[in-house]
Amino acid sequence: MYDVIIVGTRVAGAATAMLLARRGLRALAVDRAQFPSDTLSTHQVQPPGVARLHRWGVLDQLLEAGTPPTRRVRFDQPGTVLNGDMPVCDGVDFMISPRRTLLDKALVDAAKAAGAEIRENFVVEGLLTERGKVTGIRGGDKGAPVISERATLVIGADGKHSTVAKAVGAKEYRAHAPRSMAFYTYWSGVPVEGGELYGRPGLAVGLWPTNDGLVMSYLALPIARFEDFRADVEGNFMRAMDEIGLGERLRAGQRAERFRGTPDLPNVYRKPYGPGWALVGDAGLVMDPITGQGISDAFRDAELLADAIGSGLDGGRLEPALKRYQRARDRAVKGMYDFTVNLAALTPPREAELALFAALGRRQEDTDAFVAVLTGTVPLQRAFPPRKLIGMLGWRGFAALAFKLGG
Repeated sequence: MYDVIIVGTRVAGAATAMLLARRGLRALAVDRAQFPSDTLSTHQVQPPGVARLHRWGVLDQLLEAGTPPTRRVRFDQPGTVLNGDMPVCDGVDFMISPRRTLLDKALVDAAKAAGAEIRENFVVEGLLTERGKVTGIRGGDKGAPVISERATLVIGADGKHSTVAKAVGAKEYRAHAPRSMAFYTYWSGVPVEGGELYGRPGLAVGLWPTNDGLVMSYLALPIARFEDFRADVEGNFMRAMDEIGLGERLRAGQRAERFRGTPDLPNVYRKPYGPGWALVGDAGLVMDPITGQGISDAFRDAELLADAIGSGLDGGRLEPALKRYQRARDRAVKGMYDFTVNLAALTPPREAELALFAALGRRQEDTDAFVAVLTGTVPLQRAFPPRKLIGMLGWRGFAALAFKLGG
């Protein structure tokens, strides 16, 4: 009998297992993969996520493995180029973009070191229930007989198509259908200075340095273009890069790996708890990766959930603690969720937005504040309260921008 069973041991699940084990709870975490294992990812760990890795004692391992810190970002929009510094978050002044083969394995190892039991190559066949309450899981190693394991709480950390969420019928809310599609690949011999973000009507591009001297190039387009795009992925990808002005630089290097891509980029909240179960990471809340928040959000929610479970089990009041977890998660992500859903539409910037970018470029401190918002370090309303935006854009410009952000 375990205190907690966690289904899925990538960034959300492994972090949750580690934090619960460090609290002295008996935790079992299972995953159908064997680590190191790759997965679709934007790679980005924003400064708040890096700060958590540092606090957890995992960051040094990633840096020693050659993960390059990114301390500066270029944001290139029509008519405006902004160059800003990464914000400082709990003493950390950079973001990282590690390969998932490295990041996920580091977190799994940290969970093991904390005392969590990890079972790889384990396929969950279903949940155990008694009188409407989840009490455990059924499953086993691939090709082996099915077994049962029981726990006080079963946590789904198994991604946006969570088996646990489906089995318990977790309620969805604030849902938006996918608005963008994404493809990415890696390049050697391509110089970058920090991170680079490019926005044009109908497309967005990011370049980020990752491990082994490679650069990850990410392309987002409206989802309606997916079928045409995948008919010639390489040709269409490079034509988009030419449109941005990056094609020549990429061709001077060498593509190091195949293209990866998907149109499966939903935006949805799920109720993250119920009788005997909880959800964390993409299983509980997922949004378009265009803003690169997923990994850092998973770390935040792992801490929130671990705190809720620790206090709830100690006090015998787990349900109220999990209810507070949901409120804290939803409050923390709301502004970025709304911003992300709007950005994922990839509509041409309106006059008010272009005016905002131009105004941001007039003062370095405003540019840096904008980077702090983009990285999820500072909420938009705190960095740019209405009075400040009115001073930058005037009443009419502020009203137009507020309408855009709200819609």
